[in-house]
Amino acid sequence: MAVDMARAANRATGAQFHVLAVDDSIIDRKLIERLLKTSSYQVTAVDSGSKALEFLGLNGENEQRDSEPASVSPDHYHQHIEINMIITDYCMPGMSGYDLLKKIKESKYFKDIPVVIMSSENVPSRINRCLEEGAEEFFLKPVQLSDVNKLRPHLMKGRCKEEDQPSNKRKGMEEIVNSPDRTRTRYNDGLTLV
Repeated sequence: MAVDMARAANRATGAQFHVLAVDDSIIDRKLIERLLKTSSYQVTAVDSGSKALEFLGLNGENEQRDSEPASVSPDHYHQHIEINMIITDYCMPGMSGYDLLKKIKESKYFKDIPVVIMSSENVPSRINRCLEEGAEEFFLKPVQLSDVNKLRPHLMKGRCKEEDQPSNKRKGMEEIVNSPDRTRTRYNDGLTLV
């Protein structure tokens, strides 16, 4: 019933968000992919931080803070797909989710994409470090539908920002902002906590 209501709400708003899911565990990757698709998100799933960077065009020598994302070879179907959120496991071989988060937030073109970290380990210092580095949420595994439902407000913030500027597509990307001091907007001004 809740799944049907979520699908109906997504259809009513016409919102089809695209999430890049990153997890080295095939079981966890398939679970998050299924939960996201159940909630009417478009999903691309990869098994490592380096593959996520490659998908975004931030791999290899183009990882510097102000460099333009690299083009993906012409035979890849996903080179014109816009990513609205990245959800990544924290503990992965090679590049951790925290390292991926830092690379995304250092990127001139992708720093405003919401990043969510997941982990099976409840380590407060790790959680705080990720949130301080710019993660929107930190989910404990196994991720559940109630966790996925917490993503929409972060995506809606991003959607509002996208209407005011060019999209974050990798190929043919325009200059998004010339200001070096641009940061993620926080929508909590004037709100009162009860």
